[in-house]
Amino acid sequence: MTEAKRIPKRSEMDPKYMWDLTPIFESDDEWEKAFQEVKAYITQCQALQGTLGDSAESLLKGLRLQDQVNMKLLKVYVYAHLKKDEDSTNAKYVAYNDRASSLANDIQNALSFVVPEILSIEEDTITQFLQENEDLTLYRHALDEINRQREHVLSASEESIIARAGEVTSAPSNIFSMINNADMKFPRIKDENGEEQELTHGRYVHFMENNSRRVRQDAFEAMYDTYKKQKNTLAATLNASVKKNIFYSRVRRYPSALEASVQKDNVPSKVYEQLIQAIHEYLPVFHRYVALRKKVLELDEHHMYDIYVPLVQEVNMKYSFEEAKDLVLSSLTPLGEEYRDIVNKGYESGWIDVYENEGKRSGAYSSGTYGTPPYILLNYQDNLDNVYTLTHEMGHSLHSYYSRREQPFVYSNYTIFVAEVASTLNEALLTDHLLKTTEDKKRKMYILNHYLDSFRGTVFRQAMFAEFEKIIHEKVERGEALTPDSLSELYYDLNVKYFGPDMKVDEDIALEWARIPHFYYNFYVYKYATGFSAATALSKQILEQGQPAVDRYLQFLKGGSSKYPIDLLKQAGVDMTSPDPVRQALQVFEQTLDEFEALVLDK
Repeated sequence: MTEAKRIPKRSEMDPKYMWDLTPIFESDDEWEKAFQEVKAYITQCQALQGTLGDSAESLLKGLRLQDQVNMKLLKVYVYAHLKKDEDSTNAKYVAYNDRASSLANDIQNALSFVVPEILSIEEDTITQFLQENEDLTLYRHALDEINRQREHVLSASEESIIARAGEVTSAPSNIFSMINNADMKFPRIKDENGEEQELTHGRYVHFMENNSRRVRQDAFEAMYDTYKKQKNTLAATLNASVKKNIFYSRVRRYPSALEASVQKDNVPSKVYEQLIQAIHEYLPVFHRYVALRKKVLELDEHHMYDIYVPLVQEVNMKYSFEEAKDLVLSSLTPLGEEYRDIVNKGYESGWIDVYENEGKRSGAYSSGTYGTPPYILLNYQDNLDNVYTLTHEMGHSLHSYYSRREQPFVYSNYTIFVAEVASTLNEALLTDHLLKTTEDKKRKMYILNHYLDSFRGTVFRQAMFAEFEKIIHEKVERGEALTPDSLSELYYDLNVKYFGPDMKVDEDIALEWARIPHFYYNFYVYKYATGFSAATALSKQILEQGQPAVDRYLQFLKGGSSKYPIDLLKQAGVDMTSPDPVRQALQVFEQTLDEFEALVLDK
């Protein structure tokens, strides 16, 4: 029997494809030194309590110290979490991450008086302070943001208690991460050649795209059989996370956990509601897509494990990582030379950790902080989907790069609501480039199919996640329990609703809620769908209008959080308080489906 292909250890990886964290800290000893320096700030922070309202200079001193502490703290935290994520079986860096999280909570507690104390200052006095000290005007928007949340900020002592609770309330997410990335072991399955391969998070979608239906089914069942064994623990963990969100919303006097979450970005809750409503309106179009898949694949029953397999066969759309880099760079030409130069800098400067290794965090993300490069974690596989992942994460990283370069620290971190715009705009440009540079009918069909699948994964699927998240929070808010059975029943029913009559919704999919890390991110997932919609509109403007649209878009990237996200997007050219951008994106899905269907029927 052929020896099973195993996942390499971190020590066996080629450094060429590993990120370089030395721009953050040259060594672990430097990290340790920085850790102690940040810890020493706690006393300085506490000493400022009760002084912020004394004068404009005192307020400025407090705000500057807060920035200085957080700037250094974030470097300590980012280094620790990146080291942990590259190999969560390394106990040293798991401990670093825990220590950094604890330090962050200590700093948060030491600074917890700042917002309540600022709110205790009369608004007229703050206006006077702004007039008296020109340097303080830098913080005008930040002060306005604090004032906006006046009714939801508690007393200094209460805020201190909440800050101290942070380490405890982060437990559900941390526990899930350790179960999901370190403890959970998946079985081996036989690939299409009969060779045994270990099932992993990184390989799962790769198996789901396999032309062998037996391989897809084996991987699907092996994945959910593994989660089934942990369903009680994972249900309890998710339940605790939901209760955490509700706890924070209630102590801060919000009407619901959803309202508390969207208000952090100053986004009306109707944006969330409008998204789900618009998706429901277009579910018949999505059902039509599922029915077409069933017809093209010539299936008696279209199962959940068939949803990832490409509809266009015998097309070579495999890309090595080197090829993927070149393709992404070419596709970004409409954004200008500087943008492309920064991307190339990322390629050459160790921003990216490319391949899967034992203990590495699953999935992909962009990280980093003020004063460091952006860092991208991948688990690269040689397929088109992973080329999209590369350009997606590079979009995040360029957004971070521009925001941190152009904004002072206080406004350098853009809000979560706009976080998915730059990433999905890059994807839209990649699709446009691929379609324009191929005359081959099958390749064009393959690309259109991939674009349709992007809508499926980023708009329809994330909206289903958002609806699930909304419902489970409402259930707990009504006093209902979240059990493995109730979660699975709800999740199964949503799959039936979203995928329609031509999908055989397998029972195992009912457990998918147990493996989605984003359910621990407090109403994050809807932003993928709204971000995709905004990106669809902005990419169309860039391709049709050229430089004026590019200029507006780059200003958006440079804006950080210097304005509210809705306002930044309006300046870029899209109004997300209206349902129109989501509907327009769904119309693009329908048009793409029409184009793909015409090519299929013309073969």
